[in-house]
Amino acid sequence: MDKTITNIIFSGVGGQGVLVMSDILAIVAMKGNYDVKKSEVHGMAQRGGSVISHLRFGDKIFSPLIPQGEADFIVSMEKLEALRVLNFLRPNGIILLNLCIIPPLGVLTGKEKYPLNIEGSLSERGKVVSIPALEIAKSLGNPRAGNVVMLGVLSQYLPFSPLLWEEAIKERFPKKYHSLNLEAFRKGREFRGK
Repeated sequence: MDKTITNIIFSGVGGQGVLVMSDILAIVAMKGNYDVKKSEVHGMAQRGGSVISHLRFGDKIFSPLIPQGEADFIVSMEKLEALRVLNFLRPNGIILLNLCIIPPLGVLTGKEKYPLNIEGSLSERGKVVSIPALEIAKSLGNPRAGNVVMLGVLSQYLPFSPLLWEEAIKERFPKKYHSLNLEAFRKGREFRGK
């Protein structure tokens, strides 16, 4: 495996499992013998506020923070949240975008408008892979597994075996949720975007 540094930004809103995604990838990368650093930024996460996690892995990582313009991937659980972190993406980086809209408070109160054509704005900076993660998770019986669907899609781009991912998922979730989350991961891994 090539052990150059890989930089990933996870984003979404409170309750979407953003931090769980970064936890699982951190476990996977450590099991893959990489040095891993991560950092979290969450404001009013429990009230639907922005949640962002920086995760870096490679031979030797000195800082958990990804400099602007250096993220290889953005994995976003919500469209507007992807736009908020777009400045971190390197030119021609990859954006894994859950097709989910959760209007922020300003939009709900009518003080702001939800931006139109977010995917178009994102595609000016990188390759956008649109993923109906919520719909896939609902088809499995639990919409909360959308974050693990997204990890399954991400796993297609990273140098780790599916077995490492599945071990990390089992390590991160209680046993009663193993079956659901393993199936969500597999569905994401099978997903082929445009």
